[in-house]
Amino acid sequence: MKKFLRNNGLSIVFVILFMGSLVAQFFTGFAEHNKEREEEERSPLTTSEYFTSGHFIQGTFENWESEFLQMALFVVLTISLRQKGSSESKKCEGKEEVDREPSSKRKGAPWPVRKGGWILRIYKHSLTIALLILFALSFILHFYGSFKDENEHLSLKGLPPETITNYIGESRFWFESFQNWQSEFLSVFAIVVLSIFLRQKGSPQSKPVDASNDETGE
Repeated sequence: MKKFLRNNGLSIVFVILFMGSLVAQFFTGFAEHNKEREEEERSPLTTSEYFTSGHFIQGTFENWESEFLQMALFVVLTISLRQKGSSESKKCEGKEEVDREPSSKRKGAPWPVRKGGWILRIYKHSLTIALLILFALSFILHFYGSFKDENEHLSLKGLPPETITNYIGESRFWFESFQNWQSEFLSVFAIVVLSIFLRQKGSPQSKPVDASNDETGE
């Protein structure tokens, strides 16, 4: 168990932080949404009703959407784009270990590498594919939650519901997306640029403390 915790500590801690934050988001959102309902003289929702409400679904997946988009773009753009001096970039000249073609003779090579063919072709891009699928699913669920929440508000006002085709062009949905996308792009820009000049001893996201500012890569 001790070895397992040591070898998987980073993912375990982030899963715990994720679950704790999600639970906190649920109950604070539940309280806030029911507060709004009381102000509008409506009966409060139960926890099971809130779990399937547009308010919770939209609030959750609009954030997931931006995270997966940011990671997918970062993975793809760092293949060919460079930033001199940044620990997040490949070196400006020459090829690196990640650029070499996979070999089935390499010790411990994953099964898709040993299998070859179309399986290997997919596996070579599997990280980007997985992130883009997660982005697409989050985008769809964000849209569904936002659409559902909007129609709940319209129904209270006695107005006709929005159609899917109309709502996809509405400013509310895209405002929710862009306000998250811009923050993710800013955070990537910050780590790319700040890692040129600043250091954190022991972190793989930083260059060695005594590395020059012009040195690119870890």
